[in-house]
Amino acid sequence: MKRSIVTLFMALLMVCAMGAWALAAETVRLAVTDLEGMEELQREFGVFKEKLGSLTGYDFEFFPVNNRTAAVEALKSKRVDFVLTGPAEYVVFKKRVNAEPVVGFSRPDYFGSIIVLASSGINSVKDLKGGKVAMGDVGSTSKHLAPMQILKDNGLDPLKDVKTLHVDYKVGFEALKRGDVAAFATTNDKFLKMRNKDKQLSAGAFKVIARGPDLPNDVLVVGPHVSKDVVAKVRAAFADHSDEMVAAILTGEDNQKYKGMVFLPKVKDADYNYVRAMYATIGYPQYSDFVGD
Repeated sequence: MKRSIVTLFMALLMVCAMGAWALAAETVRLAVTDLEGMEELQREFGVFKEKLGSLTGYDFEFFPVNNRTAAVEALKSKRVDFVLTGPAEYVVFKKRVNAEPVVGFSRPDYFGSIIVLASSGINSVKDLKGGKVAMGDVGSTSKHLAPMQILKDNGLDPLKDVKTLHVDYKVGFEALKRGDVAAFATTNDKFLKMRNKDKQLSAGAFKVIARGPDLPNDVLVVGPHVSKDVVAKVRAAFADHSDEMVAAILTGEDNQKYKGMVFLPKVKDADYNYVRAMYATIGYPQYSDFVGD
């Protein structure tokens, strides 16, 4: 009798453990690298998270991270499952964690531009040799890495031939207007927004002397510990319900940068080789560290 009770008790424990495992398996943790704090995550991606959960049947939970390095470590230690990150960050995630791309977030007109004043007499990138170029935060795909690659693609050594000043893009725009720098480099959409709102100079006062190719996309990556079935179901949610997912992501104020976007479920690692070229250009060919952290 005692042996039967023990056996029954052990069976109940196993059932409870299996139930707890099943419940845990349905919980999927999501991080976003450029947002800090639960409040900001909820404001920008709350509707997106809920929609993804309803389409997949999983309970998605936010996992706040303070910076990109924290996100990599969380993915490596299996404390987070999916991370939405930028193209420059992706190549580091791939190198350090062997993260896989799940779906790309294609942004229209997402490319870097190098802008000068039309009256400056500067007509090509080579004319910038020996001059100052204002650009964005160190490590930014579109505001730092892309402009550096544009300089190289147009015949300059960006580490030797120009002096780069890393400033907020609004500060860089004003520096160009004052003549403090020979050129200003930033994301095309940010330049157009500032140019169109400027009350001092007309649109014709500015000239784009070079632009890069459309940049690789922001991307949702997954850790190697996550099952293929889960990945397939998440990818299918984007592929089969694209309009719903786009509407969900555009409820965030900061996410208006994605307006006009499409999801790319067939995104692959090779799509980010141009970003790897950027890292090599600035002297980081290992792709294993976040520049600027």
